[in-house]
Amino acid sequence: MNHFLNRRELLIRSGAGFGSVGLAAALGEQLQAEASPQVGSASREPRTSNGLHHQARAKRVIFLFMNGAPSHVDTFDPKPALEKFAGKPPQEGNGKNREGGFMPSPFQFHRHGNSGMEMSELFPNLAKYADDLCVIRSMHTDVPNHEPGLLLMQSGHQQPTRPSIGSWLSYGLGSENKNLPSFIALCPGLPVVGPQLWSNAFLPGVHQGMEVDTNEKTVDRLIANLHHPNMDSEAQKKQIALIQQLNQMHKGDLSHKNLLDAHIDAMQTAFKMQTDASEAFDLNQETAATRANYGDSEFARSCLLGRRLLERGVRVIQVFYVRKGQKQPWDTHQKNNEGHRNLCEDADRATAALIGDLKSRGMLEDTLIVWGGEFGRTPYAQMNKSDDLSKAGRDHHHTGFSMFLAGGGIKQGFTYGETDELGMHAVHNRVHVHDLHATILHQMGIDHTRLTFRYSGRDYRLTDVHGQVVNDLIS
Repeated sequence: MNHFLNRRELLIRSGAGFGSVGLAAALGEQLQAEASPQVGSASREPRTSNGLHHQARAKRVIFLFMNGAPSHVDTFDPKPALEKFAGKPPQEGNGKNREGGFMPSPFQFHRHGNSGMEMSELFPNLAKYADDLCVIRSMHTDVPNHEPGLLLMQSGHQQPTRPSIGSWLSYGLGSENKNLPSFIALCPGLPVVGPQLWSNAFLPGVHQGMEVDTNEKTVDRLIANLHHPNMDSEAQKKQIALIQQLNQMHKGDLSHKNLLDAHIDAMQTAFKMQTDASEAFDLNQETAATRANYGDSEFARSCLLGRRLLERGVRVIQVFYVRKGQKQPWDTHQKNNEGHRNLCEDADRATAALIGDLKSRGMLEDTLIVWGGEFGRTPYAQMNKSDDLSKAGRDHHHTGFSMFLAGGGIKQGFTYGETDELGMHAVHNRVHVHDLHATILHQMGIDHTRLTFRYSGRDYRLTDVHGQVVNDLIS
């Protein structure tokens, strides 16, 4: 043990730029793993010759996550029957939060594209790409609370003990660029729950999502400790060569050598990032017209940065819609209509710019876009009868909501599933979060039942014992 502590002290004091920060945490994980003999090694089923379970339709995925949960009846699921029942309290739901009764959407819905897809007026830019979208109106999940809902959507489990979907994809597929991480989370500050949403949990540390704070605009501030303050590249190479020699010596004393190998890979990637990341994260290399097309909000910069990273071989990008001082911007308990108008203006512009950008570069066909939140919002008002209806909000709603997919071998201009006439419950072609995860993995060439990791005496997978691929969504 003294040998390990001395070695760790050397690594920390030597300060190998960005790598020393990640490696310090990785070595801590290793020490914990060495003290847990039940931790098993990966168990993967045989793959096809290209390393996949079947032919992939998507090479990469970007999840545009609307933190707080958008309202389906104000965006992608028009419910004219709400006019008929306006003000009438539903027979179910939180009594205090349903006294205002059903609340029609004030936004007009129109059909767009050759497909005639119905979308709210809140998405004038996205409407131009209606024939590229696949809207799922029958999503449902298990809980109407943010923390478990976020964890379920990101990791397939309500408690913070499982790897995120990005980590599972990184583990299953690796990276197409050895100089950049395979999984990056773009977020302007921490959302509710925080780093657990991109955690590797019990998967090897190399599959942890790398968090990038998109509040910042310059490369050196986007990625902390990217460059060593005192050493040039040649000096760092010599330093890392020495550290790697010590790593190889240390491996002889370990029972779980694969864990240290993963940490070595993480350190090597961190060092290589000093060159590749400086270029990949520099939005100033984009034309002024491209930057203007996306906009200059945190979400807009994240979408543009996401496209640049996908272009350079990063496998999974999570873009969290968080604003400075607002961890759940879409959580419109008050002033739902005003809130959604402002939020959609930003999200519509940047999302449409991303789709158009990927199309123009020939990348949309093998890039899967996922757009949505942890659940939806109630079709009824969250207010008392005496309150001003114009200031009414909508409460959390998990039994029926909407998301959309685009690209990556998914049907185009297609609307799938239904909620009931008031938007309360998914009633036809219902899609659970586990089904969504199974479908995402399928499009990436992975059978969700066969991508497993043995930990603490059992095999785990993203969908646990649930989930079905929604074949009707696949082109």
